[in-house]
Amino acid sequence: MIGRVVSDQSHPIFQEESTLTTAFTLEQLGFNSHFNEHFAFYAEQGYTVGRVALEHKHIYRVYTENGDVLAEVAGKLRFNASGREDYPAVGDWVVISERPGEGKAIIHAILPRKSKFSRKQAGNTTEEQIVASNVDTLFLVTALNKDFNVRRIERYLIMAWESGAAPVIILSKSDLCDDVAEKVAQVESVAFGVPIHVVSSALNEGIEEVEKYLRVGHSIALMGSSGVGKSTLVNRLFGREILATQDIREDDDKGKHTTTHRELVVRPEGGLLIDTPGMRELQLWSADEGFSDSFQDIEAVAEQCQFRDCHHKNEPNCAVRQALADGTLDRGRYENYLKMQRELAYLARKEDKRAQLAEKQRWKKIHKEVQGRIRR
Repeated sequence: MIGRVVSDQSHPIFQEESTLTTAFTLEQLGFNSHFNEHFAFYAEQGYTVGRVALEHKHIYRVYTENGDVLAEVAGKLRFNASGREDYPAVGDWVVISERPGEGKAIIHAILPRKSKFSRKQAGNTTEEQIVASNVDTLFLVTALNKDFNVRRIERYLIMAWESGAAPVIILSKSDLCDDVAEKVAQVESVAFGVPIHVVSSALNEGIEEVEKYLRVGHSIALMGSSGVGKSTLVNRLFGREILATQDIREDDDKGKHTTTHRELVVRPEGGLLIDTPGMRELQLWSADEGFSDSFQDIEAVAEQCQFRDCHHKNEPNCAVRQALADGTLDRGRYENYLKMQRELAYLARKEDKRAQLAEKQRWKKIHKEVQGRIRR
């Protein structure tokens, strides 16, 4: 049995109780041939491998086949990092050197990510925030109550397709909805080919269908706004209370937000789940293929325009304007499409400037290190 690592340090992560109460194999933790291929080089040097389960300001709880350890980033890895994306994220497989008997380790490298769900960091800074990595399936959770928003689902779908993981839409709290079929139809109109499941954790309905996605080594991340029932769903899938939850507020029909950090938990029967805090601000980070996949209906209509560079404004024989006029294309969806196009264009300009600045700072660090060696 693996218990909590005892420490006299006051850092919050040291106060977290580990949800890993039994040592699991690397296969159960999601390790496969893809990661093994990249780890082989480090294995020859005597390093071990683990998966990041929890992060708190560059201190990490890492799951290994021997149990969980608390880890910090090596100085070299920190020195070479140009941004937050170069640090470990929840779900990452990391190369570590363990300190036997102490329950601690040093992270020396991050194995190449198979997938990653990223957003622009909240606020005015232009920086990538990796919400979860190496995920196979993304549960996009939306509550069937007053918080239901199709436009928000479109945004999540773009980011899901771009992540490299397979999206699945979970419509939660069906017990609070009187027109479930109508809302499902709305989601189907924007989520082409994406599985949709209606669940009620309160009534334990629809859980069996969702449970089918949980199998050994398969990683699932839950994404959605605050209070949509992500933590409650995790508890139902585990069959016991492993994450804190609260009841919904009666005044606005929203759940009380309790999840404060991203955390990977392992289901003994098979499967891994990453619960995430509700996102008040979900700004796109990149969306090349994801954008086209999410708005394939609009782009298919645009291909019927007379001119290939049609801006859908005053050009003759514009198929998009015609589709908007006859109602075959939803105006709200089209306006959301344009809004996110502008957002991505603005982000690309900002990111280009940030990349230039990061490169400049990197060479400054290298120059400073070289000068220090010369003086010695």
